[in-house]
Amino acid sequence: MAKTVLRDLTGLVVIDEFQRQPALFPILRVLVDRQPQPARFLVLGSASLDLVRGSSESLAGRVAYVNMGGLTLQEAGIGSVNNLWLRGGFPRSFLAENEESSFTWRYDFIRTFLERDIPQLGIRIPADTMRRFWMMTAHIHGQVWNAAELARTLGAKEDTARKYLDILSGAFMIR
Repeated sequence: MAKTVLRDLTGLVVIDEFQRQPALFPILRVLVDRQPQPARFLVLGSASLDLVRGSSESLAGRVAYVNMGGLTLQEAGIGSVNNLWLRGGFPRSFLAENEESSFTWRYDFIRTFLERDIPQLGIRIPADTMRRFWMMTAHIHGQVWNAAELARTLGAKEDTARKYLDILSGAFMIR
């Protein structure tokens, strides 16, 4: 069905939340290899290991990756440095009409990310545990990373803290 739906599209075709339909990789390979090429595909989605692995196996030589970060100071403008610092670089948070709307958007984003997106990536960690870990890393921002200290505070092993850090950095939520 997807193959027939996508076959007749032309121009730039944007497919969002691609990680929810990994079975599209082989179909895209066929569509991308058509000559002439009536359509180009912009695939958006979370950077799960399965998604990256699937694209590299199915679309080798046909794909380019772009890691997207939040708004930068250069994009926001020097006059917005305080807003960017307080609201972060996600456009909906940064551009919100007021602080309450910005905070609500960030709260909802984090909740959705932890309760829906992380489990969809095959990671089985309670959302509350990951939220606590994420908040703890925010509080040590700019300091030397000490996995043992965070693990002790979390009541976990050091390798668990390292695993949680890998998850959040792999999902581009922290650097």
